[in-house]
Amino acid sequence: MLLWVLISAPVLAVLPGEMLKDPVLEARARVISQELRCVVCQNQSIDESDAPLAGDLRIVVREQLTLGRSDAEIMDYVVARYGNFVRLRPPVEPATWVLWLGPFVLLGGGGLALLSWQRRRSVPAEVAPLSEAELAEMAALSPEPPLER
Repeated sequence: MLLWVLISAPVLAVLPGEMLKDPVLEARARVISQELRCVVCQNQSIDESDAPLAGDLRIVVREQLTLGRSDAEIMDYVVARYGNFVRLRPPVEPATWVLWLGPFVLLGGGGLALLSWQRRRSVPAEVAPLSEAELAEMAALSPEPPLER
């Protein structure tokens, strides 16, 4: 039962009233909707999300399609209102370098920290030799003769 719900959840997000009668335009709308992020859910496309704002964006996409706009024009229209954040795959440009390179930088920094920590753990600490006073104190406490230097 849970598997059925998980599989059918994306299908249930697009309401029958939102769908276009033209199957070609509806297929284009679904493709565009799968590339746009729900700004409420943030980890789902507007095609998968049942948030009211996602529904509004799905309607905007379909309205733009019925006006004869191309897929690129529709994406530009939505991005102009919400910024590149609304794209599930933002373009690689200076403003989005942090999004694209951030995980690699964090992974590399974590790896260097782990290596540094491992190196510090494996280096034996230098032990200073005992002074004459310490050797004498040890001899007084121990019934056995002290070790030779």
